[in-house]
Amino acid sequence: MGPNEDRSEIVFFDVETTVPTRPGQGFAILEFGAILVCPRTLTELRNYSTLVRPADLSLISPLSERCNGITADAVAAAPTFADIADAVYDLLHGRIWAGHNILRFDCARIREAFAAINQQAPEPKGAIDSLVVLTQKFGRRAGNMKMASLATYFGLGQQTHRSLDDVRMNLEVLKYCSTVLFLESSLPDILTANSWISPNAITRSRSNGKSPLDGSSTNMNKDFVMSSSATETKEENHPILSLTRGNANGSVLDTAQSNIDKQDSFDLRTLGDEIQKSIQSDVAMDEKPTQESTEMSSSSFVSPASSSYVVLEPDEICIPSIDASLVPSLFGSQNIELQHSGFPFQLHCTSLKVRFGISTKFYDNAGRPRLNFVVDASPSLCKVLDACDSVVQKLSVDSGSSSDWRPVVIRKEGFFNYPTARLHIPTAVCGDVAFYATEIYQRESSGTVQRLLFSKFDAEELGSLFTPGTFVDAFFSLDPYDYQQNAGIKLVAKKLIIDCK
Repeated sequence: MGPNEDRSEIVFFDVETTVPTRPGQGFAILEFGAILVCPRTLTELRNYSTLVRPADLSLISPLSERCNGITADAVAAAPTFADIADAVYDLLHGRIWAGHNILRFDCARIREAFAAINQQAPEPKGAIDSLVVLTQKFGRRAGNMKMASLATYFGLGQQTHRSLDDVRMNLEVLKYCSTVLFLESSLPDILTANSWISPNAITRSRSNGKSPLDGSSTNMNKDFVMSSSATETKEENHPILSLTRGNANGSVLDTAQSNIDKQDSFDLRTLGDEIQKSIQSDVAMDEKPTQESTEMSSSSFVSPASSSYVVLEPDEICIPSIDASLVPSLFGSQNIELQHSGFPFQLHCTSLKVRFGISTKFYDNAGRPRLNFVVDASPSLCKVLDACDSVVQKLSVDSGSSSDWRPVVIRKEGFFNYPTARLHIPTAVCGDVAFYATEIYQRESSGTVQRLLFSKFDAEELGSLFTPGTFVDAFFSLDPYDYQQNAGIKLVAKKLIIDCK
């Protein structure tokens, strides 16, 4: 790269890999494809694609072949990654990276591949993960957010799962989504009037706590959902997430005025900032109850590289099968990831009793409260959490950490037989608007499960739902942290179902 070279292009890239078939087995890159795109005209300026021969051809299992169609014979005469590393580095380094699910998968594979040949990995100027961006801005009207589903929704044909085809499809999907959002934001009352609304969606506001289904509802944070069961939910999110949502004070932005005063919501050059905000997670709740003055290190808030996980109940956990491993982050450092039988996992606990309601004692850098509540921990849950504590703490110490360890199960002096655990409700930020990243539902006495929708970020309103004695079903991740000489495991709520019986 020359000193005066303009590297303002966005590079959309994709890797096709082998599929691990046993615990501890890594990924091997089988194909790399990329296109350079002008950020102003969204035209393709240059492309590059090549098959890659892995060091061990036996890694290409029948499962891998079914996923992308790349066979051992197809790559037998292909270059190794070492052969193409300079070309890949030149394409990626110092540019804005873009792709679908790249933060959790492709970026990690690139870093692993460069590490395997003892070469410095490329670094991005910024990152745009279309999976996160489209989930926030376009919603789930196309079903799940897989590229194949989005392409089918827009009639773009079948996904081939080949690198160059996939990145071009990725760009086309972004163009279509942006066009739809632009048109709907121009005339939201007309173009969104026929949006499908689930009768099981409840939008809450401090004014009445009811479901405004009249014309004014277009000014609410609408995320329409049809619930099928407590373990699997089919979602239909409203497309205009950032354009019609109220601001932090609960008032509604004037659409026409925001088009003049605010930056273009579809400028791809600004989406990198949004993606970084969207993947930030809160850290330990043992910090001082003031606004933090020190930024977290990049490794503190980057999601693990794993792209899938299993959901287990505590009784389904085999304690000897719990393990922890180091996984690469986007920024080159390593995070600790908990695994069960070699796979990342989340927990699903039913009928957790709230001991202490929503706490707003601690604040983030923007002055927003870090929301959390405390539940009674059953013996089976304590057994699992204690085992997780043990393996993560050991790996943390073995990795050189000297931080004070804070057990995830809270056992207070005098109340040792009444253990508790703290569940965190993370905050996501889109532009200037903050909202709950946790899906929150209510189960009525009839058994009907309804999603709660919130017009604004309001800790007091949320606190009215999680009062002591309330029972909650919770789906949550177990996120190890090591920050400011405090280390432990943070339980992050992904979905909460409040029992109203």
